[in-house]
Amino acid sequence: GFYSPGEYDLGGFAVGSVKKDRVVDGSKVKAGDVVLGLKSSGFHSNGFSLVRKVIEVSGNTLEDATPWDPSKTFGEVLIEPTKIYVLTALKLMDVADVHGCVHITGGGFPENIPRVVPDGCATMVDKSSWEVPEVFRWVQEKGKIAEAEMFRTFNMGVGMVVVVEPSEVDKCIEAVPEAFVLGEIVEGSGVQYKN
Repeated sequence: GFYSPGEYDLGGFAVGSVKKDRVVDGSKVKAGDVVLGLKSSGFHSNGFSLVRKVIEVSGNTLEDATPWDPSKTFGEVLIEPTKIYVLTALKLMDVADVHGCVHITGGGFPENIPRVVPDGCATMVDKSSWEVPEVFRWVQEKGKIAEAEMFRTFNMGVGMVVVVEPSEVDKCIEAVPEAFVLGEIVEGSGVQYKN
């Protein structure tokens, strides 16, 4: 059900370079660091098979208005372009020593955040630190999807995570006002959640 006859997909990519002294690879991440979140613009190309199924079983179509914003259709919400964070990340790197930086893509929080967190450390995410966008809550409710599965499948409104020293949080938020404290690095493993 992905492509109709006569349809095709066009993809692209970009390649860049970075000076060795500017590489952000997570090697500086340690317990006590602060995890900042950057809001997503929507699903960021992940979980569409599930979202399409939920729309179908809910009795809606892509042309129907969404219940949380009647000025937009489901189709318009789903084709919202993925936010690109390069300029935001560069701004943060100009004001702080960024220890880790990772997109929240397919695999959600538990498969992406640990990519920049060393062994022996975990990420404690404060679920009360941001408002999960209505579209994710709607998908969860209509699809009867467990919260753990939502965090494993979707970005839940957080498109990128940046790890910095606690002393640099204020500078980061001043430089990038849409950044917010999502959590912290603690001893342990994986991603843990608190309300």
